[in-house]
Amino acid sequence: MKLYHSPASPFVRKVVVLLHELGKADAVEYATISTTALASDASLMAANPLARIPALERPDGVTLHDSRVITAFLDDLFDGGMYPTGSNRWETMTLEATADGIMDSAVAMVYEVRLRDAELVSEPWVEAQWGKVERGLDALNARWMSHLSGPLGMGHIAVACVLGYIDFRHDARNWRHGRVALATWYDSFAERPSMLATKPDA
Repeated sequence: MKLYHSPASPFVRKVVVLLHELGKADAVEYATISTTALASDASLMAANPLARIPALERPDGVTLHDSRVITAFLDDLFDGGMYPTGSNRWETMTLEATADGIMDSAVAMVYEVRLRDAELVSEPWVEAQWGKVERGLDALNARWMSHLSGPLGMGHIAVACVLGYIDFRHDARNWRHGRVALATWYDSFAERPSMLATKPDA
C-alpha cells in the first residue's frame, strides 16, 4: 500500500499515528508530496481526483481517501480495535468527527493567509474559523474528558493530532488558556512514541 503523505497535515498524521499504535508503521510506503489547493500534485490527482491527502493506494482495490475512511480501513485490516463496538463506537466516531471539524477550520485559516494575496485576506473570515476551533475545544474540555481518560481509541488520536496542529500553526492563539483538563491530557498524550515519531517540524 502507498500513502500519499505530507508530514505537516494533521489529517495525514492521524493515519500515521494509528499505524504506529498498531505496530504497522512499516506496512505502507510513504509517498511524500507537496500540494496545495492551487497547485495539486500530479501523482496525487491520478490517485485521488479530489487531490486531497491522505490517500491510500491499494494493490487490490480503489484508492481510499478521507482520513476517517482510511483509519477505519486500516483498523479493520489490522484488527486494531480503535473503533469499539456498541454505544462507545458512536461516541468514538463523533469525537473523531469533532476533531476533524476543528482540523478543517484550523487548516483553512492557514490556507487563507498563505494562498491569498495579502490585500485579499479576510480577517473576519479567519476569526470566524477560529471561533469554530474555540467552540470545538471548549466542547472537548467540557464534555469529552471522561471519554479521553478511557481506553485508547481513534477519537484520542484525532484529538491529539488536531491539538498538535494548533500548537504547530497557531501557537500564538494560546488554546490552552481556560482549558486546563484538555491541555493536561494532551501534554501527556503527546509523549507517546507514536506522537513523538510523527511530530511535524516544518
